Amino acid sequence: MGFTCALLAVSIICVTLFATAQNESNSTPASSNVRGAQSPRVFTDGRVSFSLKAPDATTVQIGGPFPGAPFPMTKNTEGVWTVTIPPIVPGFHYYWFVVDGVQMNDPGSSTYFGYGKETSGIEVPEHGVDFYSVKDVPHGEVREHWYLSKTTGDWRRCFVYTPPGYDKSSSVHYPVLILQHGSGEDETGWTRQGKANFILDNLLVEGKVKPMIVVMDRGYATRAGKEPVNFGPGSSQHNFREAFSAFEDVVIKDLIPTIDSSYRTIPDRNHRAIAGLSTGGMQTLFIAPRHLDQFAYIGSFSGPIIPGLNAGGQPASGNSRPQFDTKTAFDGAFADPPAFNKRVKLFWFGVGTEEPQFRGSIKGAADALRAAGVNLVYFESLGTAHEWQTWRRDLHDFAPRLFQ
Repeated sequence: MGFTCALLAVSIICVTLFATAQNESNSTPASSNVRGAQSPRVFTDGRVSFSLKAPDATTVQIGGPFPGAPFPMTKNTEGVWTVTIPPIVPGFHYYWFVVDGVQMNDPGSSTYFGYGKETSGIEVPEHGVDFYSVKDVPHGEVREHWYLSKTTGDWRRCFVYTPPGYDKSSSVHYPVLILQHGSGEDETGWTRQGKANFILDNLLVEGKVKPMIVVMDRGYATRAGKEPVNFGPGSSQHNFREAFSAFEDVVIKDLIPTIDSSYRTIPDRNHRAIAGLSTGGMQTLFIAPRHLDQFAYIGSFSGPIIPGLNAGGQPASGNSRPQFDTKTAFDGAFADPPAFNKRVKLFWFGVGTEEPQFRGSIKGAADALRAAGVNLVYFESLGTAHEWQTWRRDLHDFAPRLFQ
């Protein structure tokens, strides 16, 4: 009897180890992990497993922008908590642990600036897609550039991508794209989460894009001597305008001059573009139409169209959504479509098909503008939401259209 039980126990252990090995063989550590970390792991079908050793914890959950989150985790006899969540959309996603009610980062994950702080993140590969992968091609450089802002009275940092071969010839000058992040993120986002440098490297070797300098600045600005202005959820039109106006002066009066004086740019509007994602898209649409003497290329990636702020007219009452008013929107920038088209070489809107909070208003604005005669390119990222995979695809479509 005891011998039979022992054999049964051994069999169960062997089966468990075999199942675990089979389970592990279908998954790999995420490329976003710190070096050597085996968790989190990504399965070939898009599921993700997480683990955390916390023997004294009573509850542990996985939180993040995943459908169904937060997910409860289960503790084994060694005090290790684990969970495997259902398949998630390929791309980059923020996440965190909640341990006995306290939010914390995963020690197995690299951290990325999102949600206004350093946050864990996971990269889920998209099968058959490599336009943002690191490849054996000539690579540009991402440089850290500090400058003193007269607008804010403090030192600011931007990141500058210079294309492959930039340092080999002092006679070549380049067009410039100013590329902005979204709310809760910072100037590191487009290279760390967005892979913008690899997207451009790959497009360059394919001959699909012009060599360009890309400038990624911090999208927050407070005028010297003033209190910071909140422009997060629930902000008023005044707050948005006040905060965007300060950043507008940073871009026009500080950023453009320091880039033109520090790098080999072609310093005119026909060789300068500006684009941004989410709040960065709103900032782009606030700044660029007011300074068409500076920009000939404009792109908004999931940039919200706010009733009464940039849609034109006044906010509607109740739950109704006002129609985009092409005559008054963006301070009347599109009131004369032929004049706008003559000056702007590319006007581009993008949005994910799974962005219900923004897709309707963005597509509505695009339809209204095109119906009024404004030349506009509209792009939808299939199956993605308000997330970095949408914005990677946006840049991949937007960049080849620049400076042609």
